[in-house]
Formats: sequence, C-alpha cells, structure tokens
Amino acid sequence: MARTGFCGSKPLLDLHKKADERRAPLRAWANACGPKDRWEPVEVDESRMAPVIMEPERRWDRRLSAQTNEDIIMGFHEDSQTCSAGSVIGTKDGCLEEPVLLYPHGLQGLHSLQALVPSLLRHEVETALEKLDLIWDRTFAWDMFLDMMRTQTQNSFPNADLPWHFTDATQATLVDWLIQVHEVMHFQEETLYLAIHLLNRSLRQIKVTTVNLQLLGMVCLFLAAKKEECVLPEVSGLCHLMDHTYTKHQLLRMERKVFCGLKFDLSYCPPLHFLLLLASIARCSAKVVWMARYLLELSLLESQCVVFLPVQLAGAALCLARQVLPEPPTPEGEAAWCLASSIHVGSETALLRIMHILANAATKAHTRETCATFIKFSSPETMHVSIHPGLKNPSGLLGLCT
Repeated sequence: MARTGFCGSKPLLDLHKKADERRAPLRAWANACGPKDRWEPVEVDESRMAPVIMEPERRWDRRLSAQTNEDIIMGFHEDSQTCSAGSVIGTKDGCLEEPVLLYPHGLQGLHSLQALVPSLLRHEVETALEKLDLIWDRTFAWDMFLDMMRTQTQNSFPNADLPWHFTDATQATLVDWLIQVHEVMHFQEETLYLAIHLLNRSLRQIKVTTVNLQLLGMVCLFLAAKKEECVLPEVSGLCHLMDHTYTKHQLLRMERKVFCGLKFDLSYCPPLHFLLLLASIARCSAKVVWMARYLLELSLLESQCVVFLPVQLAGAALCLARQVLPEPPTPEGEAAWCLASSIHVGSETALLRIMHILANAATKAHTRETCATFIKFSSPETMHVSIHPGLKNPSGLLGLCT
C-alpha cells in the first residue's frame, strides 16, 4: 500500500458490501433505539463490562455547584419573536442575534443557574439523565447537567479553517475511514465523537504532514478509546488496520506528540449526550431518535460544523428529524417539545444554518464516496433511516428549513 495516508482496498473496511454482511451489532449503551428502552439490559459478556461500574464517577468527576457565577443562557424558541421572560438577558428585544458560539458572560444579579429555568425543566432533566443511565445518584443530576452546559465551550473552535495543506475533502475522507474502523472495532458511540473532536483539535494545534494524516486519525481514535472503552485493541491490531503502513513505534511516538500538543486534555461533552437528553425530554419516538442520530453523525463529515456547540448541533439534528418524520400533534407532545427546545443555546439563525448544512449532507450522502454513515444507518437495527424517502428530495427537505 502506498504511503498516501488512506486504506484503499482493505476487505475488512469494504463499504461496498451489503449492510447486513458487514455490520456487527453495536454494544454501546448509547445505541438503544430511543429514550423508552435506554435502560433495558443488553446481552453482552459480563466479564468485559464489569469495569463499566465505575465509569460514571470517572466521566463526571467535575461538578458545577448550583451557586455559581458561570453564565449559561438557555432560551431557544422556534419563533424568534417569542422568547420566554428570564431565559435571555442582555440582548435586543430579549432574543439572541449572534449565529454561533453564543455564551455571553456577565449576567449580573443571577446567583444561580437554576434561576434561568423553571423547576419543571429541572425535574425533566433529572428524570432523563436517570433513564439514560448517565447518573447513579439523582442528587447530582442537575449539577451534572450544568457541568455539561459549561464544559462544552472548552476547546471550541473560533472558525472552520484548516491548515493550508489540508482540504475539507481530505478531512472528510479521513473521518469516513475512522467511522469504518470504529464500526469494525465495535466501540461506543462516544468514542467516535471524542476521536473526531481530538482530530479537529490536533489538526489545528500540532504540525502534521499529509503522509501522516491517517496515523493521526488512528491515534486520536486510540486515545478516545483509552478514555471511553473498557477493552482496548492491541497496537499491532491498529497497525494491521492501516495495512502496516506505519509501525508500532511510529504510532506510539505520534500518540506522545498528540498528548503533548493537546496538553493532556481529552475532556469533551459529545453532542450525542445532548441529543439523547433532548429526545428523552421531548418524548420523541424511536425512529425520530435514530433519524436525529444519523443527521448528527453526518455533521462529523462537515468541517463547517466545528464552530457550533454540541448542544446546538444536537438541537438542530433533532429539529430536522422531527420535520422529516412528522408525528401527529398532541398537547402533551407540544408541551414536551417546548420544554426540550428551551435548552437549546443560540439563535434561530444558528439553528437554521445548521439544519441547512445537515439537510444538504443528507440529500447527497448516498452519492458521495464518503458514505460510511449512510450505510451504517441503512441497517435494520437503525430502522433504515438513511434511506428514508424524505431525505431524497433536496428541494422538499431544504424547504422544511426555510
């Protein structure tokens, strides 16, 4: 194999096989169909899953006190002219106008983030986190949610610019290959989102040549697995997936380089957590959740999505999924959706911008060479959401986002 950085003909990663032939069942807790069966047991090897018992304590070891001066604005509404009192402060007419990265600081006189939201939302958030198995003690549920909202701004990207010798197409090809490797290794979904986040940070903070781009992607996936997985692959196995283009020594040396470049900071709150949280609060059906997860994973291939916060990406994916798969309106459903949408951070302009990006990606997913996500979500386990007829009509789908 030429040292170009990509694996071109490996049978193990052949995307042209039928989905039923190549896709093994995923074993991650994040792969339940929807909020209602998130807590049902999964048939896996108990000996392999034993270390997971302590994982929530390790993952959420940093708490944010309810009494804080950190400023988090929660106040998205589908109608930009209708904003709830107290949910947006310090902006014109009580509505946010900036399109991206909206975390203004300086909310004076608010001694607690709890003052920004009604007690009903707090109850729903605590209930949803408990159903999603993200907490062991409900006492800390609200603190954990506040920590999620605060820490998502860390290591954010001011723009989508890449180093001059990398293109968006090159990055998309690498991400698509990582999605294939992630499927082959049966890693948890959080591992994929963390790996792509580490890759985006590494491309902007350390010097990497095009020849070593595949090695960088594999190292980021390896580091993410070290943080999220219970059982790690052998380094020699990772080299085999790269067709032995790189040696074990090169991989470990790149790992040290990435660790130092990122200052040993691997923290990240993935948009998948926010998506599942919003879907649980909004009482979304299983198919809507799978559709939203498909659209959210497509955002990993779009370099322009890196400037948005995870909660913004999750909110836009869920909103677009609800429009592609409309459900009969009910008073209870509308009330639940209004409650969930109040968590979205940002303006209507930002939401529509993300929805347009995702809609364009969805309509072209089956025609692109980078179609790993399309094939992944065309299987029966994912309810065939990627081949839904509503995604094949560009004018109709984009019309939903106007």
